Amino acid sequence: MPTRILPAVGDADAVRSLTTLLTQLPDAEPLPPVADSTQLVDTLARLAAESVDDLPEVVVVHERIGPVPALELIREVALRFPAVGVILVTSDAGPGLFSAAMDAGARGLVALPLSYEEMASRVQAVAQWSTGVRRHLGHGGDVFGGAGGRVVTVSGAKGGVGATLAAVHLALAAQSSGYGTALVDMDLQAGDVASYLDVQFRRSVVDLAAITDISPRVLADAVFRHDTGLALLLAPGEGERGEEVTDRATRHIVGALRSRYDVVVLDCGAQLSGASAAAVEMADTALLLTTPDAVAVRAAKRTVRMWDRLQIRKAEETTVVVNRHTRGAEIQPPLVQKITGTAVAATAIPAAFKELQGAVGAGRIHDLDHRSTVKQALWGLAGELRLVKASEGEQGRGGGGRPRGDRGSVSFRRRGRTGG
Repeated sequence: MPTRILPAVGDADAVRSLTTLLTQLPDAEPLPPVADSTQLVDTLARLAAESVDDLPEVVVVHERIGPVPALELIREVALRFPAVGVILVTSDAGPGLFSAAMDAGARGLVALPLSYEEMASRVQAVAQWSTGVRRHLGHGGDVFGGAGGRVVTVSGAKGGVGATLAAVHLALAAQSSGYGTALVDMDLQAGDVASYLDVQFRRSVVDLAAITDISPRVLADAVFRHDTGLALLLAPGEGERGEEVTDRATRHIVGALRSRYDVVVLDCGAQLSGASAAAVEMADTALLLTTPDAVAVRAAKRTVRMWDRLQIRKAEETTVVVNRHTRGAEIQPPLVQKITGTAVAATAIPAAFKELQGAVGAGRIHDLDHRSTVKQALWGLAGELRLVKASEGEQGRGGGGRPRGDRGSVSFRRRGRTGG
């Protein structure tokens, strides 16, 4: 059986030399090259979703791939597609980089200028490793569809549209269904998850910002275990410290959470930062909440366009959720879909202010009555998103099995910090 090799190279000259060499290798089947980190992870996710047998055995990553640095990209591929072997092509073949590449999850390193013998040897060894891993693990969809849990981001088109309420109850629905669930407050300057769940905390997401290799113990020390069973990673009490959580730190944090929990829900608030942008990019599902009024829907349209301009997420990869919906509203979900150009969730959250007053006033929205139409709708949305198990009954009825991603994670092409 030929060895399928996917080159990930951004430089045109390097693409030609690498693909020419790969075509000369025995029993090799080079796939069309991808030009950046976004295309690589999206391609692997698409292939995994269609058929696990379509995944390449070997991915060759050039050192100048972008916008995500090569080692970070290798780490993400190794985490999400653990039976795909990665080879790093680099001009620095010293022991320091070799060690860093192995730590990131690479299975081999080839020095520039390229050598036929070295490339053939590395490809053969990595392909044998990949085949052995697949034979050992079998063809389970969860293994090859992306390692770890499902990542869902919840953002608000503007402040006050109910993003935090939705994020909390999506996480509660997943936890109640039996999935290990983490809820992250990524609204770093004005996060209210702790207030909504009536918790006092010492550690926050900032405590993980400077750690590049987040071990299970370090993660456990930063997480607050709520009475509901949710694992909470909260925004800092001092909002100005939110700037310490960069887009790179966010990728490490989300990757660590994905590897430990079945479902990871992130409340990203309404303000765009480098951290929230990276989270939205990495998400398997990105939700954007709006209310059915002209101001909020226009804000949703602006957000969708901004995400697209910054290459954070395409409109068709975003799902808008209509909150405080009433049948008599002039703006209905089909119109929201037409205006924003996104998908719109089939489940709309009804306007029922009185149902929420007691729970919100007490800062205990997890105590919202089971008869609440708002809670039923939110848990129904969780079912629509396949965040709950099929055996859960009417509330949160969705697809069975471990939740899997709709798409691969993508990279933050505008490095640096954006927005407020």
